Amino acid sequence: EVQLAESGGDLVQPGGSLRLSCAASGFTFSNYWMYWVRQAPGAPLEWVSTIDNDGKRTAYAAAVKGRFTISRDTAKNTVYLQMNTLKPEDTAMYYCATDERVYLSISRVEKADFRYWGLGTQVTVSS
Repeated sequence: EVQLAESGGDLVQPGGSLRLSCAASGFTFSNYWMYWVRQAPGAPLEWVSTIDNDGKRTAYAAAVKGRFTISRDTAKNTVYLQMNTLKPEDTAMYYCATDERVYLSISRVEKADFRYWGLGTQVTVSS
């Protein structure tokens, strides 16, 4: 059974940093591209970042480019999202997702775009 478990969300002040983790199990992690997607209250799903299966290619939404960094550790079956210079508009539930299909970037995310989702971790940026 595929499982994705996010952690690391928290309440942080504007300008602060957080590192999210997503522990994966139940599939061959090294074969899959991994994604971070977020959803703010009352807003649609928003693609945040992509990393390919061997970590050589990454992509970021314009809203987070230069502030967020995605990475993966195959030995730990874990994907990370380092978030720096956080802004109030980064407040959202952050989900880890994956699928047999691959997308370098996604302009409009639908739940059906990814077969596997985690339960999410809440990030709140507020003073």
